[in-house]
Amino acid sequence: ADPRGSKYSPLDQINASNFSKLEIAWTFKTDNLGARPEAKLQGAPVAVKGILYTTAGQAGKAVVCLDGRTGELRWVHRYDEGERASRWSPRQYSGRGVAYWTDGKGDDRVIYLTTGYQMISLNAKTGQPIASFGKNGVVDLKVGVVIGKDKQIDLEKGEIGEHATPTVVGDVILVGSSMFEGLGYNFSTNAKGLARAFDARTGKQLWKFNTIPSPGQFGNDSWENGSWEWTGNTGVWAPITADPVAGLAYLPVETPTIDEYGGNRPGNNLFAESLVAVDLKTGVRKWHFQLVHHPLWDHDISAAPLLIDATIDGRARKLVAQPTKQGWLYTFDRITGEPIWPIVERAVPQSDVPGEKTSPTQPFVTKPPPYSRTYVSTDDLIDFTPALRAQAIENLKPYRWEQTPFVPPVYTGPGGKWVGAVNIANASGGINWAGASFDPETAIYYGQAGNSAVTFAQFSKEEIDLIGVENQSKPGNRIPWWESPYGRAGRPGAAGRGGRGGDPAAPGGGRGPGAAPAPAAGAGQAAAGAPPAGGAPAGGGRGGAGGRGAGRGAGAPGGGAGAPGGAGAPGGQFAGGGGGGRGPTANLQGLSIVKPPYGVLTAIDLNKGDIVFKVPYGDTPDAVRATLERLGISYPEKTGQGGHTGLMVTKTMVVGGDLQRTSPPGRAPGAMLRAYDKKTGKELGAVMMPNQVSGSPMTYMGSDGRQYITIAVSGGGGVSLTGTYVTYALPASEIRPAGAGAQQ
Repeated sequence: ADPRGSKYSPLDQINASNFSKLEIAWTFKTDNLGARPEAKLQGAPVAVKGILYTTAGQAGKAVVCLDGRTGELRWVHRYDEGERASRWSPRQYSGRGVAYWTDGKGDDRVIYLTTGYQMISLNAKTGQPIASFGKNGVVDLKVGVVIGKDKQIDLEKGEIGEHATPTVVGDVILVGSSMFEGLGYNFSTNAKGLARAFDARTGKQLWKFNTIPSPGQFGNDSWENGSWEWTGNTGVWAPITADPVAGLAYLPVETPTIDEYGGNRPGNNLFAESLVAVDLKTGVRKWHFQLVHHPLWDHDISAAPLLIDATIDGRARKLVAQPTKQGWLYTFDRITGEPIWPIVERAVPQSDVPGEKTSPTQPFVTKPPPYSRTYVSTDDLIDFTPALRAQAIENLKPYRWEQTPFVPPVYTGPGGKWVGAVNIANASGGINWAGASFDPETAIYYGQAGNSAVTFAQFSKEEIDLIGVENQSKPGNRIPWWESPYGRAGRPGAAGRGGRGGDPAAPGGGRGPGAAPAPAAGAGQAAAGAPPAGGAPAGGGRGGAGGRGAGRGAGAPGGGAGAPGGAGAPGGQFAGGGGGGRGPTANLQGLSIVKPPYGVLTAIDLNKGDIVFKVPYGDTPDAVRATLERLGISYPEKTGQGGHTGLMVTKTMVVGGDLQRTSPPGRAPGAMLRAYDKKTGKELGAVMMPNQVSGSPMTYMGSDGRQYITIAVSGGGGVSLTGTYVTYALPASEIRPAGAGAQQ
């Protein structure tokens, strides 16, 4: 994998002229590689000399080695961690792949992170652990993770894990950290996030960067009232990227506890939601930029930073461009941290939630223009007819709806003014874990982004009584959830706030150990329901057992269990979020409260900071098309699909998969793998996938001289197919012979 984050390949045997002629070369089902079949396969294999290495299997992942020509299983490795993985791990799925290291002399290794947060180094040829790495091939990553001032977390129950692949740069392995997906946490205390570097040969830790600074470390004073001590999270769960020439690694840091409530952590809270550049050899901070002060919106930093070389105003510049859920591409000089174009502090709305202390200003990106919606303007509302637009405006009158980003959650207890705060481009908006891509030859960025996940955040008196400062600061209450007799709920009868479509058998995930009882429908973070217009971010959304995290995809049309706003509507795991026709979507005929496009593909020229194109991504969802036909509304353009997925860029095109199965006139029902023109965004070709996308595409040259494309798909849309790797190639008649320009 490219440590710069490009997802680029120069291969061009498969190109615009023949993409639609691709055929399935082989498939690899993963059902028997974990404790249960996986409905959220997200891996992107690593290819080395025509051999693939990747992860598979839920609640106890396996690493597999596959023949790139046939999909034949060469070896499989699985490390049994018992309940540390199957019960207590916050990340139950098989993750997003593996890393590869070689000394160039025959010592070739595959490195992966287990479900229970251990790092294992395997012989790439045999799949056997490298005995000289760590302890018999294993480094326990929970060792050194702390809670509170400096208490080591419980090695079995302690909450920490990671889905992203490790990043290998030379002889250094970079590893991040993550906690339970979503808003299902009622405690101000949790394990503290961190990033670390390890020696690729021995597994020895080289350095550690604390994302919550301890006393004496830079940034500690941004945690007022000593709140650094009990606060947790601030993991680095998106991929880390690195510039080996500059000797810098770039850490995208997430939100602290409790995601949407900061009363227990007054201050700006460095390095939460900050991009931090550290010395690759020592981990010493070189510069940072906090994208969101005192985070309250679950923006995280959800995607890999992109290391792009561009020419701006005639001057060669080394950039780091940070895609976000916010719809902004934050762009900096990656050596100095100086913004390439102005990022200005502007006043933002302030909170009415008891105990909350919001930042008076937030950073606003002035250039490039947003690649997806940053807030819900009046012009963004549904406009198929004037009556629907008027109805949407009427529906929003009880809400705190302002023409700006960063509207804080509202208080709905006694004296409260509103029923919810309207935002977009936060929890499930913009670009999520699958990240974006770029062409290193042109410095053009390509990203697929959700454009319709409206949220309506609020806190009831009962919630503030539980998570507020008065209760949390009582003796014995600054504890993590695994020490509470009530699990994530925090007290008898309290509702957890849902997850991101997380494993329902995971602790607090809905039905497993530690799960909170589900509240009545509509509790907490309510959704603006609509028919399926788009999937969750490929392989996940903000659904959950209930509470404020339930219904996270308000206005992101659709409704699948585990998707944003998911309530188990027909259409399967990734169908998209819907919550009925009440509240914000009352009398909107089941349509989204925002107008199309629901998802977009955007290209940005970073030599200029200008958008090259922005086009709808994906076909119009069936339910939307049927509703428009019923209403007699003509809408010939594609609406696109909500949610987010990863892209691959080649010399000639951009490739990505559909987030949802559709049945437009003129073709069979299904989800398509599509190629787009790099200059215009026009679709160049498409082939059917067995199911909708759940991972990111990758390409490689096989030992037989054929170029292949592999992508992970998973069940949904009424299809029972669980996690499967699908690989495409051209028929033999379409492959150019050697000497005629074929890639070798």
